[in-house]
Amino acid sequence: MQEATPFGTGAMAAILGSELSTVETACAEAAGDEVCSPANINSPGQIVIAGNSAAVDRAIQLLKERGAKRAVRLNVSAPFHCALMMPAQERLAVDLARLEFADLNYPLVTNVEALPIRSGAVARDSLTRQVSSPVRWMQSVQEMITNGVQTFVEVGPGKVLSGLIRQIDRSVRCINVEDSESAKQALNALAT
Repeated sequence: MQEATPFGTGAMAAILGSELSTVETACAEAAGDEVCSPANINSPGQIVIAGNSAAVDRAIQLLKERGAKRAVRLNVSAPFHCALMMPAQERLAVDLARLEFADLNYPLVTNVEALPIRSGAVARDSLTRQVSSPVRWMQSVQEMITNGVQTFVEVGPGKVLSGLIRQIDRSVRCINVEDSESAKQALNALAT
């Protein structure tokens, strides 16, 4: 991914307190002949944008002028989940094409479409496209809730995703697993 965009030519920025449509419009206006687009749609008030450095800076300025509560560049090594990642996506596609993907035993909500899938071929395609497509986290969580999910288990250090889920819908339960003790607590909580 770093090879896809030389260091310093791309950027990402967190936008707080703007509607998705406002962010999309500002990115399109700021892009010009460069790339600037939503990269992570995290929650109703938190969207990350990515693209060429100058275009991201222009979008930050536009969004501040249009009422964003906060717009700040992120310290990242590359502009992930945008069209600048196409070279990395193309390389991944070659590697994934060599692997056999079985159909899934359980539905998986992809971050690319925010819809459940069961096909191995569709899973491969989604994994490939996620490199340059926005992460539709908010829509994915909403899709799962619509389909009856009421408990989310975050696996890994911290509770960032649980916090985003609570911003999306406070009525669902979030459980965090980051070590053996929290895994035991999670199993007990899930058993009740």
